Amino acid sequence: MPLTSPRRSALVDQVIAQLRNQITTGEWPVGSRIPTEPELVELMGVARNTVREAVRALAHNGLLDIRQGSGTYVIATSELAGVMHRRFAGADPRHIAELRSTLESSAARLAAERRTARDLVQLDALLARREEAWSGGDAEPFIAADVALHMAVVAASHNEVLIELYADLGDLVADWLRTDVGTELDPASHLDHKRLIEAIRRGDGDAAASEAAGYPFVCLAKEGRPSGDAAVTGRAVTGLTAAGG
Repeated sequence: MPLTSPRRSALVDQVIAQLRNQITTGEWPVGSRIPTEPELVELMGVARNTVREAVRALAHNGLLDIRQGSGTYVIATSELAGVMHRRFAGADPRHIAELRSTLESSAARLAAERRTARDLVQLDALLARREEAWSGGDAEPFIAADVALHMAVVAASHNEVLIELYADLGDLVADWLRTDVGTELDPASHLDHKRLIEAIRRGDGDAAASEAAGYPFVCLAKEGRPSGDAAVTGRAVTGLTAAGG
C-alpha cells in the first residue's frame, strides 16, 4: 500500500485547519450545512480528494455529519464536543439534569463571588435577549438565547477549566432544550431567570447556586419523569413547570 506523501498530508492538514476554524469561530454554526464539495474545492483552491479527506476527518472527529443526499452539517464546535455528543446523546435525561445541575450551580456560586462589572452588563444583555426571544414565540432563537445566558453565567465564574468543559457541552445542552421546549413555546411554561442574575449581582453565592441547581430538573418534572432527590432539585420540582433551562 503506497504511503501518503508528506506534501499531500500537510495540505490535508491545512484544509482541516481552515474548515475547523470556520466552525469554531461560528462562521458555520452548529446545525448549519457547510458548502458543497465543489464549492469547497473552488473556495480553497485544492483538489476534490483533498477536500473530501479533510471533511471525512472532521466527520470522524465528530464535528461534521455527512448525510447522503442532503449535505454535510456541523454538529459540534470541537473534537471533545463531538465525542460528548456521540457519547451522551442517548443518555438518561435524569442523569443529564444531574450533571447540568452540578456544573451550573457550582458556576453560579463562583460567578456570585467573582463577577465583574463587565460580566453583569453581559448577563443583563443576554437576559433581555432571552426575554425578547421568548416574546417572539420562535423556539430556536429562544433556545440559542437561553444557552448563551447559561454560558455567560459559567463565564462569570472565571474558572477556565469549567468554562471550557461547559462550552463543549453547549451543543448537547441546546439539543436537550430543543427536545424539552419543542417547536412552539408555551406561554404558561416560561421560567424566569431574573432571580439567578440578581443573586449573582448582589454576590449571594448560596441563592445563585440554588437557583441554578433547580433549572435542569424543571423539564423532567414537566414531562413526568423522576426528578431525583427533592433536596437537590429544590423548588424546581414542587409543581413548577417551565421551558428553558
